[in-house]
This record gives sequence, C-alpha cells and structure tokens, in this order.
Amino acid sequence: MSYVTDIPAASPEEAASHFQHRLSVETDCADVHHAITNNEQDFVLLHVVGSPQAFARRHLPGALHLPHSMMTAEYMARWPADTLFVVYCAGPHCNGADRAALKLARLGLAVKIMIGGITGWEDEGYTFASNTTETPH
Repeated sequence: MSYVTDIPAASPEEAASHFQHRLSVETDCADVHHAITNNEQDFVLLHVVGSPQAFARRHLPGALHLPHSMMTAEYMARWPADTLFVVYCAGPHCNGADRAALKLARLGLAVKIMIGGITGWEDEGYTFASNTTETPH
C-alpha cells in the first residue's frame, strides 16, 4: 500500500462537492487571461498588495490597484452589489489575496482568488501591463 492509497479516496459525490466548492472560490491565470484576451471580462480584477509604484511597474492587464487595507463597505459601494471581484497578490508565498477575499466576503461581496498570483501569471508566459494609472484611488 502506498501513501496515495493509504487513505481511501472520497466517494464520487464527495469529490464532486469538494471540487465544486473549490471552483466557486478560485479561478486560475489561464481562465483570467482567456477572459481578458477574448473580451469576456465579467469581473473586476483587483491587485490587492504592494505600493502604487510597484503596481505601475507591473500588474495584470485591466487590473485595478486596491490594497486590502483600503477595502471598506463605503469604498466597495462604487461597484454594483452583484459584481464579482477576482483578487490576486504576489503568488503562492503571499496571503494578501486571501486577506482581500476574506474582507470582501465579509462585506457581502462575491469574490474569487486567482491562484498563482503574479508568479503564476509570469510562469504561464502572459504579458504584464505597466506605467498606467489604472487605480481607483
């Protein structure tokens, strides 16, 4: 018996429920890139960490710089209540996206994390935007 089979696999019903849940709170770089490049962006993409200067140097195309520390009910009221927010941070070593997602969810807003963050975007070979003022503040 291997470590793989040491613990029995979940039933197909349990596995389906688990993966459905994960996909309800996560998206990935490929799906975000596809939406952006095919004019299907039906979400607000938020770069939730770092300084305005770091954001200006490198961020995902179409993203807005909104650090999680600035997310308040009053500020987020700029968007319709049914807006889906997709948040990302530096990468797997950063929990800024988790903090932002938690804050948005506690404000009653729909949110997904883009797993991989900037590191994942770069690993996929996707291009970055720079030297722009795409920021809501």
